[in-house]
Amino acid sequence: MKLPGNVPRPVWILGFVSLLTDSSSEMIHALLPLFLVAELGASVLAVGIIEGIAEATASLVKVFSGALSDYLAQRKNLAVAGYALSAAAKPLFVLATSPAWVLVARFADRLGKGVRGAPRDALMADLTPPSLRGAAFGLRQSLDTVGACIGPLAAAALMAASQDNFRLVFLVALVPGFGAVALLAFGVSEPDRPAVTSRESAGGCSVAGIGWCGSVCGRGRLRPGCNPPAGSIGNSSS
Repeated sequence: MKLPGNVPRPVWILGFVSLLTDSSSEMIHALLPLFLVAELGASVLAVGIIEGIAEATASLVKVFSGALSDYLAQRKNLAVAGYALSAAAKPLFVLATSPAWVLVARFADRLGKGVRGAPRDALMADLTPPSLRGAAFGLRQSLDTVGACIGPLAAAALMAASQDNFRLVFLVALVPGFGAVALLAFGVSEPDRPAVTSRESAGGCSVAGIGWCGSVCGRGRLRPGCNPPAGSIGNSSS
């Protein structure tokens, strides 16, 4: 059995990036409904609308961000951009004077989450041998969950120590958020991946049956580069 110690170092770094980011986010999110209602005078309906828009944004953007990372072959850069956008949105919580500010901050924060999620996971798969991918994803998710636990606990402790100063807690939350961006930007490198598209792979058509090869590479006619192994001619399927 492969233990987490066998997981590549960049995967550990991605795990601690998730830990720091979730700590930062949960320090804010744990207090945000109370901040909106008690500090900014928002209604319960407004809180629900803000959260609904924010989470819907993250879910929708995830659909496209992974495909974009494939197209651009820039998984790390997209992940860094997503984490940086979320971190850059957090000062707006400190400065917020109305629920509209919070809506903008939450929208930008969740947009960053949607942008980074799929490219980060794809990057982790690129960095990890197939035999260790289960352990790698489990490790990252575990560290993510640790961050999600640390954040609310830290927020509660800071609220108690600061006599319920919401903005001070939000300000402290900036530190792990920007720390995560720096850790990813300087601690992980984009691995080399073959720049081969599915069409190029079909053009080479390295298969054992000429019938299948011919159907893929030219509807019954072999294209240049479609070279089946010796002895495969005549083995086409009917």
